[in-house]
Amino acid sequence: MSIDHRLPAEYEELRRTVEEFAHDVVAPKIGEFYEQNEFPYEIVREMGRMGLFGLPFPEEYGGMGGDYFALCLALEELARVDSSVAITLEAGVSLGAMPVFRFGTEEQKREWLPRLCSGALLGAFGLTEPEAGSDAGGTRTTAVREGDEWVINGTKCFITNSGTDITGLVTVTAVTGRSADGRPEISSVIVPSGTPGFTVSKKYSKVGWNASDTRELSFTDCRVPAVNLLGEEGRGFAQFLRILDEGRIAISAVATGLAQGCVDESVGYARSRTAFGRPIGANQAIQFKIADMEMRAYTARLAWRDAAARLISGEPFKKEAALAKLYSSEIAVTNAREATQVHGGYGFMNEYPVARMWRDSKILEIGEGTSEVQRMLIAREMGLPA
Repeated sequence: MSIDHRLPAEYEELRRTVEEFAHDVVAPKIGEFYEQNEFPYEIVREMGRMGLFGLPFPEEYGGMGGDYFALCLALEELARVDSSVAITLEAGVSLGAMPVFRFGTEEQKREWLPRLCSGALLGAFGLTEPEAGSDAGGTRTTAVREGDEWVINGTKCFITNSGTDITGLVTVTAVTGRSADGRPEISSVIVPSGTPGFTVSKKYSKVGWNASDTRELSFTDCRVPAVNLLGEEGRGFAQFLRILDEGRIAISAVATGLAQGCVDESVGYARSRTAFGRPIGANQAIQFKIADMEMRAYTARLAWRDAAARLISGEPFKKEAALAKLYSSEIAVTNAREATQVHGGYGFMNEYPVARMWRDSKILEIGEGTSEVQRMLIAREMGLPA
């Protein structure tokens, strides 16, 4: 029996389509958006028309009938050119729409998913708080049931896609009660944009991802219908653990794309840049540096593809997702640093993509679970004491 290393035809067709879009549409425009800290609505609308926001969702909800593997293929190809665009898609799908699909009622799915899948609306996931990042169990935001409404009070921070003109909803995690031993019971509640008491702060001034939308959110006696509860009351903690497990594969694909983009840019530069009468790529020091970069990107790709294959096959994937996220994010930082070094002084100029990649890479070791959290998860999955 032979084992085919190649992607099935439908996956390869998708990959090539997104690759062309990234190079022909995103690459020529994104630098200006990035420098001006502007959200690229035009590019996002085109991504919606391509069906990218609906990739892993059934056609009955307006999706493309694909799967999470297909989404990650698209994310990697986008991130080879720009991570702001890639993270907008990643957060819109895995954090914005996926909770509704995984845990929503049929009414919630039919109300929200068609618009989220089309890219007409973006969704966001309100988990992180100023004093509860990695320790999501320390959530302080509350949602109190009053008749047929939830009354929400609290603050969320670092929330992607939460303040654009097309943001439609934020799924907010909040304490809705206490267990018999006093531990908080956390639930997820859908808060539509524009709800009174829901305030979106101005955009953060960030080191990277400058063409994506990231904001702090506050809720002051924010009232939403009781039917906006997502899933079972008190199951919010388990819900977001599942969402984050999946999201780590997606972030790994983004990190792999950035790492490969660093290789692409470095190969091109090393061929064309001359010093001392010959291309710098003829120097063994540069060759070895780029070869190591390619090795890292290649290995990271194997890691996320393995984790994604396990996910769509219904197999356990928590450890593999953490391994992929940990490795790919850390090598993305390494490749970005090395690509900047290959480019020399030009690598420090924002007109060169590697400067953008260098700035974008660090957040990959932090967002959706820090490297330290990934190591903790891997150790626990290996049976080491908690």
